[in-house]
Amino acid sequence: MRYSCLIFALLIFGCQPKHDVPVSIELNKNWKFKKATDTLWQSATVPGNVFSDLLENKQIEDPFIGDNEKDVQWVSETDWEYKTTFLVSKETLQKKHIGLNFEGLDTYASVFLNDSLILKTNNAFRNFEVDVKPFLKPENELRILFEATSKYEEREKEKLGYELPEGERIFARKAQFQYGWDWGPKLNTSGIWRPIKLVAWTDFKITDVYIRTNKITDSVSDLTLQLNQTNYFNENLNYEILVNDSLIKKAALPEYQPYDISFKIKNPKLWWPHNLGEPYLYNIKVMVKDGNEILDSVSTKYGIRDIKLVTEKDSIGESFYFKVNGEPVYTKGANYIPQHSFQNQVTDAHYEKLLDDVVDANMNMLRVWGGGIYENDIFYDLCDEKGILVWQDFMFACAMYPGDDAFLEDVKQEAIDNVKRLRNHASIALWCGNNENSEGWHRWGWQAGRSDEEKEEIWNNYLKVFDSILPETVSKYTNTDYWESSPKYGRGNPKYKAEGDAHDWWIWHDAYPFEYLEENVPRFMSEFGFQSFPSYETIKYINQNDSIEISSEGFKNHQKHIRGFQLIDEYMKRNFPVPVNDEDYVYMSQLLQAYGMEIGFEAQRRSQPYNMGTLYWQLNDCWPSVSWSSIDYFGNWKALHYKTKKAFADVLISSREQNETLKTWIINDKLDVKSGILKSKIMTFNGNVLWEFSKQVEVLKNTSTLVQEVDLKTIDFKKSKVVLVSEFNGKTSYHYFINPKNLNLELSKLKVEIAKAEDGFNITLSSSILEKDVFLYTNEKGHFSDNFFDILPNERIIIHFKTDAKKLENLQYKTFNTFVRKP
Repeated sequence: MRYSCLIFALLIFGCQPKHDVPVSIELNKNWKFKKATDTLWQSATVPGNVFSDLLENKQIEDPFIGDNEKDVQWVSETDWEYKTTFLVSKETLQKKHIGLNFEGLDTYASVFLNDSLILKTNNAFRNFEVDVKPFLKPENELRILFEATSKYEEREKEKLGYELPEGERIFARKAQFQYGWDWGPKLNTSGIWRPIKLVAWTDFKITDVYIRTNKITDSVSDLTLQLNQTNYFNENLNYEILVNDSLIKKAALPEYQPYDISFKIKNPKLWWPHNLGEPYLYNIKVMVKDGNEILDSVSTKYGIRDIKLVTEKDSIGESFYFKVNGEPVYTKGANYIPQHSFQNQVTDAHYEKLLDDVVDANMNMLRVWGGGIYENDIFYDLCDEKGILVWQDFMFACAMYPGDDAFLEDVKQEAIDNVKRLRNHASIALWCGNNENSEGWHRWGWQAGRSDEEKEEIWNNYLKVFDSILPETVSKYTNTDYWESSPKYGRGNPKYKAEGDAHDWWIWHDAYPFEYLEENVPRFMSEFGFQSFPSYETIKYINQNDSIEISSEGFKNHQKHIRGFQLIDEYMKRNFPVPVNDEDYVYMSQLLQAYGMEIGFEAQRRSQPYNMGTLYWQLNDCWPSVSWSSIDYFGNWKALHYKTKKAFADVLISSREQNETLKTWIINDKLDVKSGILKSKIMTFNGNVLWEFSKQVEVLKNTSTLVQEVDLKTIDFKKSKVVLVSEFNGKTSYHYFINPKNLNLELSKLKVEIAKAEDGFNITLSSSILEKDVFLYTNEKGHFSDNFFDILPNERIIIHFKTDAKKLENLQYKTFNTFVRKP
């Protein structure tokens, strides 16, 4: 019986349930903020940050426009105060346990509840929970003082006694990119960046659930559900586990915590990266009951899979690749940075769109870079659902960090919080300790001028974090693999191509020619890239001008690499004609970026299984900028993203000329054999076929196969006037024998027809000659199904433009033919 009430008590006092379920209330209303020294309060948004609140209240100009960034640096040097009032019901106050859960305070915060100091924080990445029952009243005031990070950074720097690379940011556990990067602004935020929740309960609360796959066969999967809870009564309790709403196990809770509960799923459906199978997720729910009364319950989506990082010695060095469910997987993707300098501006729709763009471009992995944030839950939920593997860095990047006891303990708790939060996600493939810290120490001159004792101390502190605390935390709380530092070796070390992952920045930083990538392929490319200008929309926004101007002082502030403009120009002169007007120059910069990256993508994929992955720098932008991204700040695909979609196709035809021999590979990333006819032809730009050939080929699963070699000396053609067209099983590739600026193309003869479609417009294009790198653009907001594409002579293609616009009257185009035609 669920009630213990005498008739007298029932009549006089009413009847109270023996137990009740926990309640959670998010405190996101009625917030105000001010300078700590001011008296005037203004409205604030929580979760949020002080920059967004100042913008909303029209106290600062938009730092993303022009060079306004320079005028808002005072914000980061100021102390800010936030407050709200909230009511707590009588029923809630009567619960035995009431806590305030702070999921993200950025960063040095003092928290006061009804004028009592209840918490001081120093880590934006940690979750803090405080018992507040002694302080709560029916009406309450919550006040939080955020102090400038510089106060604490200066104090810690003085205590250290020597200078650590790179700057003061290393002392504050918060998003490192906020201190400025070579693709992002210096906008060091503060505020309540993740929810604050009031959690109330009486006798029982589930605190954490971890599901671990122990064994997988075709017929059954053995799993363990680890249940952590807080229990304040000694009665025997029962649990129930439901899978896809079906009860599969019911029993008494074990005697000791944490409760390890074994269960099985018959005929399991496995979770796969989207390009290899279905990313199937089970709905798993666990309920704890006292008799028939539910005390608490937790639901989660869970993918049954096995992911291993394989690093095995071989005759060349040491492998680096991922196995999923026993199958080697060639990983294709990009490095991901925060989508906005102000995280509260990133909506669920932004996450959905960006990750759809990842899947659409045939990527199966993202690396969450270590200078950003541990992402919001929705990011990992969507990666689970869409079948995107996640390489997850811990948040340390391009620096050496302190090693005092307080710092190390803080790092440990940060790691525990985030590993436990993310460990049920099927998409998490790897935890990596840091980005380029080891390479920086060994190659970037950080050791210069230091005593042996100082160097030993700094390196030992590095090892405490990345060789002890982090791997031990990963090992204790999850079964995901750990990798100490990305890359394993810097590019100055001769081992960088033979072992581990590589960041190959000879391209760009050292201005090596793109062709270098064809001969220098590492085991796994985890970073390489090249810059381009963003879309016309983004440039107009920066300048607040409808014309395209890339020489304004405001626009120059959005190029954060000291040699960025120079390097783009230098590479363009090598490979492309250099336009004289800004609009054309922007177009050409995007072609340049895509051209160089395609060379790398194809070289790496041809080298499979020596190379088993390519992750380029970078997927996205955190503000409107000139950067390495393939998708700009407003979500527009650059040429690189369109070309990546083709270069990352699961079945790819790739050709290369070596010593007057044309070699063609077919790369098959799928888990089945591909058979068919390979058709090849060399044709002029006006459609004359000079040579053609076809053959039956078979390509095994997960392989790169050289399927054709042709002696080019036997074919009479001029490299500047022809294209190789190859077809296999519905896939087509184009190969040019000379760099773009030397192509002898005819003047464009493009014909364009536009027809209304259900969710936009269909654009039909044709030409009697080859049209190279056709770029469609319009002022209407929308997305072209393809862009920066080639049209063969007498070919008709249809491009869909998805848009909410009712008319498409301002469609324009550029074609590369305009820039390289010769008399």
